[in-house]
Amino acid sequence: MRGKVKYNELSDFEKKKYLGEFYTMVSLLRTREEVKRFLKDILTLSETVMISRRIQIAKFLLKGKTYDEIMNNLKVSAATIAQVEKWLNNGFGGYKEIIKRYGKKQLQKKDYLPKTVTPFTFDHIRKKYPLHFLLVNLLMKRK
Repeated sequence: MRGKVKYNELSDFEKKKYLGEFYTMVSLLRTREEVKRFLKDILTLSETVMISRRIQIAKFLLKGKTYDEIMNNLKVSAATIAQVEKWLNNGFGGYKEIIKRYGKKQLQKKDYLPKTVTPFTFDHIRKKYPLHFLLVNLLMKRK
């Protein structure tokens, strides 16, 4: 029975083939739900949590948080934070790019949140009983 695959023992051809196929498959995922199902199928729950925590560490580091603040908030070791910081500063830019993009998406999401309707206001009653306010609703649409 063979043990774990060791990256350094793979030929250049195998590395390119396996990683290339993996990257291409990930790039074919279109929705959040597809990504979620795919990652649930290929990663254990523990691996998913480890990756998620690395992303949280990177977000904290980009916000200028200290190692102590990150260790207290996320219950991770200084070595884990140092490793993420190394990838963040000397990697390929993936962390910074996706965290920046995620931040922009969150800001956009806030702009499109519907206004909350307080119960028993005119707007609340008008939305709850649209036929009773048909004429008012039609007039308000014209504005």
